Amino acid sequence: MTRRMKAVVYHDIGDLRYEEVNVPEIGPGELLVKVGAALTCGTDVKTYKRGHPVLLQSVPTLFGHEYAGTIEEVGEGVEEFKEGMRIVATNSAPCGTCFFCKRGKPNLCAQLKTSLVNGAYAEYIKVPAPVVRWNTHEIPDSLSFRDAAITEPLACVVHGIEESNIELGDTVSVIGAGPIGQMLIMLAKKAGASTVIASDLSELRRNLALRAGADIAINPAKEDPVQRVREETDGYGADVVIEAVGLPSTWEQSVDMTRDAGTTVLFGGAASGTTFEIDTVRFHYGQLTIKGVFHLTPKHVEQSLKMLIAGDIDTDVLITHEKPLKYLEDALMMMIAGDSMKVAITPG
Repeated sequence: MTRRMKAVVYHDIGDLRYEEVNVPEIGPGELLVKVGAALTCGTDVKTYKRGHPVLLQSVPTLFGHEYAGTIEEVGEGVEEFKEGMRIVATNSAPCGTCFFCKRGKPNLCAQLKTSLVNGAYAEYIKVPAPVVRWNTHEIPDSLSFRDAAITEPLACVVHGIEESNIELGDTVSVIGAGPIGQMLIMLAKKAGASTVIASDLSELRRNLALRAGADIAINPAKEDPVQRVREETDGYGADVVIEAVGLPSTWEQSVDMTRDAGTTVLFGGAASGTTFEIDTVRFHYGQLTIKGVFHLTPKHVEQSLKMLIAGDIDTDVLITHEKPLKYLEDALMMMIAGDSMKVAITPG
């Protein structure tokens, strides 16, 4: 007999429906997980507002990808995990054998696109075999499902901080103080930054940025962020600037904010087809380092989970509300309005 479950189904842009659907069936190497908590994220907001290139090809479809829960069923060949285990898993995994995996860049593996996990906004979710193999971890009873679900976005941030090469005493500027920006602020401080300057239009996010460890929070609607950063750095600019918005205009702003011989990390993903400009003279003679940073690796997943277990991350800064599954659309609207950070979605 086919089992049924409650889920939020993505039908089209702006069209989410709380429905009853079939519980996913698992195959060899896979897991069926009873969702304990799922978290909203910026990608979900973008999907709701303007679509998603992958999801729109298969609507109606389940979505949501930040989750933790309890193993309900174990597929054939899975030995490391057992029914009843509390686990967290990510939304994709590498193959381990391709050109990029062999060169230490599994975040660029082509299999990431084919191993995508969606369906966390439901009572149950299927974890595909590659994710089970590379990016699924047991979690202790001391770590709540809500907090464990932060593992995936935190792993991306761990990657970004690693690539930024922050040195002791550096001034770091973070453009965008959403959940990702808040984690960047926290980890920049842990990496040794003496001063962290955040910039965001939202008063809620600016206040939370100060709680997360930022020393200065700029409202770009009232003052020029580039000028303010230069004033705070004797006219030089920040040693490291991390852009966490994903707009060409703030990409350009982040470069302008970086001192000569400094590092600009373009963390926020801009829309496909967009471009940004850079002064070639400044880029060359200023010896700028500009990096694009994407996604995570299994190493970063392990590191982020250890940080959460140790209590190194203030999760209350990142998760400001909790709502039942059927009110997911309300949660996304709260994020759009700037009234919340992440919202924990529970199946009940």
